[in-house]
Amino acid sequence: MWNPDVYLTFADHRSRPFFDLTSRIAAENPRRVVDLGCGPGNLTATLAERWPEAVLEALDSSPEMVESARERGVDAQIGDVASWQPEPDTDVLVSNATLHWVPEHRELLVRWAGQLTAGSWIAVQMPGSFNTPSHEAIRTVARREPFANTLRHMPFPERDRVSTATEYAGLLSDVGCRVDAWETTYIQDLAGENAVLEWMSGTALRPVIDRLSPEDWQQFRRQLIPILDETYPRRPDGRTFYPFRRIFVVAQVG
Repeated sequence: MWNPDVYLTFADHRSRPFFDLTSRIAAENPRRVVDLGCGPGNLTATLAERWPEAVLEALDSSPEMVESARERGVDAQIGDVASWQPEPDTDVLVSNATLHWVPEHRELLVRWAGQLTAGSWIAVQMPGSFNTPSHEAIRTVARREPFANTLRHMPFPERDRVSTATEYAGLLSDVGCRVDAWETTYIQDLAGENAVLEWMSGTALRPVIDRLSPEDWQQFRRQLIPILDETYPRRPDGRTFYPFRRIFVVAQVG
């Protein structure tokens, strides 16, 4: 179960990649703007502010996130990104920090590029951090008992789940798109005790939390904390610097 409140704890940190992504979309008067994986809707609402005349379509697989988005005035719907089909008037498609959960997302990007009309925009942002020490720490603890049996079939994203910016540029250029692709590593300045763990509890650790009992989660947490603290030490001033690598792709359909 995705917890919108936990996710929004770091809203300022998580919103910067979204605005860096959408600032590269040059659509002026789109008819329909789609946010796939809209989460709690706080960023989706900014799309409505930017393009007030457009029909805004928002989708998320989490009922909790959809409910939170609706409370913010976003008419979000529960749905599966992998089976979503664009309406004929879709001019802007945004997917922020979502497609890495979909193993076949490369095929989806190619399919969408073929379905959207010429001049439409696809803007995607994904984490490029699955081979980092923080994610490796989660996999390490998950292989231990008593967690291994429960988490054996958990869909941990593989280290190569997300391609490089160059690979996405090639993928979409090959189907006739004009592509702007890049990557950025943000150094997140996190405050408080166990800051990296609290950060990851809103995203990467959600599937672990959902599958473990409350008692096992607390034990998992106790084993994970010292690994993260060693890798990402807390500074004397109480801050923790956490590298946050992101992959960006903005494509205009040819």
